[in-house]
Amino acid sequence: MGEKTFICRVDEIESGIPVIAKVRSLSVGVFRIGETFHALLNICPHRGAPLCEGPQCGTTAPVEDARFIYHRENEIVRCAWHGWEFDIKTGSALVDPTVRARTFPVTVEGGNIYVTA
Repeated sequence: MGEKTFICRVDEIESGIPVIAKVRSLSVGVFRIGETFHALLNICPHRGAPLCEGPQCGTTAPVEDARFIYHRENEIVRCAWHGWEFDIKTGSALVDPTVRARTFPVTVEGGNIYVTA
């Protein structure tokens, strides 16, 4: 089992603004989606960009006609280098779910956020 690392207090992280922290020797982004917290390795699997430094956003929904419907607010991180979008909860790329960013377990204890790696 991995080592648990303190990241920050729950009230120090907002939806839309991830906290980038060192977990062992790794750079990890911790995201808030509503009242849940999720952690991703800060490396885009596409070309190695700092993934978690891209915007936390939503995306367009697949529809049958010519409309654009924005959905999944704050559930997606978009790589700043090439625009690849990843589901923050699972790490899966939206365009190809077999491409995944590494995720880490997050726990909340006594108002503190911890990541295990």
